[in-house]
Amino acid sequence: MQINDKLNLLGMSLDDFIAIFAEMGEAKFRAKQLYSWIYNKGAISFDDMSNMSKDLRAKLELKYRLTRPEISKYLISKDGTEKWLLKFADGNEAEVVFIPDNARGTLCISSQVGCTLTCRFCHTGKQRLVRNLDAGEIVAQIMLARDTMDEWPSDNATRRITNIVFMGLGEPLYNVDNVIKAISIIIDGHAIAISKRRVTLSTSGVVPEINRIGAETGVLLAISLHATNDALRDEIMPINKKYPLAQLIDAVQNYPGLSNANRVTWEYVMLKDINDSIDDAKSLVKIISGIPSKVNLIPFNPWPGSPYKRSDADKIKQFADIIWDAGYSSPIRRPRGQDILAACGQLKSESERVPRYKQRMLDKASLNKISSNNDSSNQALKNKALEN
Repeated sequence: MQINDKLNLLGMSLDDFIAIFAEMGEAKFRAKQLYSWIYNKGAISFDDMSNMSKDLRAKLELKYRLTRPEISKYLISKDGTEKWLLKFADGNEAEVVFIPDNARGTLCISSQVGCTLTCRFCHTGKQRLVRNLDAGEIVAQIMLARDTMDEWPSDNATRRITNIVFMGLGEPLYNVDNVIKAISIIIDGHAIAISKRRVTLSTSGVVPEINRIGAETGVLLAISLHATNDALRDEIMPINKKYPLAQLIDAVQNYPGLSNANRVTWEYVMLKDINDSIDDAKSLVKIISGIPSKVNLIPFNPWPGSPYKRSDADKIKQFADIIWDAGYSSPIRRPRGQDILAACGQLKSESERVPRYKQRMLDKASLNKISSNNDSSNQALKNKALEN
């Protein structure tokens, strides 16, 4: 049987595994063992599963596989940000970014290949939607990053990946079923084991699905806002024509679990002379009044052919001070990974070529060795990525 005829187990739930073993006439506890080996220990082969008999492993091998995406490109920025360009079984690609920051390490993952939205300031929006990622392809992004960083098992006390954000390619709420299934594995203490309070889903405002994602997952919510009136938001974020600000704000106010301890994050990219005036700041404060909130101000990250410029630093600071004085946290996001097009708004699976000395790029043959989960080989690959 060819590998393409085998069913990939990545993305399947514990209930799925229970059904598989029931069909095989095996005990239910085997499903929990398989679930743990795949998602908690990061097994890449059935041969790794030492508490299962050789015969049972052979039965699994006959029908199923444990296939990670292929790494097409792996880049490390001069600021330590890491980016993977992943190729899935059908040849389509998506990007994943790791952002280290003191004791916190955030992995930014994708939910689609391309994006159905056409936000004018976003590089991702220049790539049309190809397809949704399935739950396995979403979870595999985290698993592959852990392979690279030698962070198995999930309870590894020194793991660098502490937070997950759905802020990569695509609109998560246009792929809500697969995203919810993936999140259930991500936050399960017996699987990927990242707390739901360390998982944030960012949406441009797919209003009908906002309540559902909160009710079924309990993850934190982020809203890509970027404008304080419908006219401007219609222009730079066409989704606003379908779900205008009034509907969006109402949905956020009713997000399950919203509280001072679990605030919504409003993402606001700072576009010079477009949305960065004092009046814009005051309007933003008015819009979020009464909602437990923080505002992330994002200096615009340029990309080849972008029509906008970044707001001046003093203007961003003035904007932030108005929000802060109104009682809301207003951190200014420090741009990361710009030299490898890994900063907010720069991701695109058909990546623009960047200067060779900045790429620190691994050759494709070496990249595929990362999945061997071997400490020494992984370190050698990382060292090669850092070479000029």
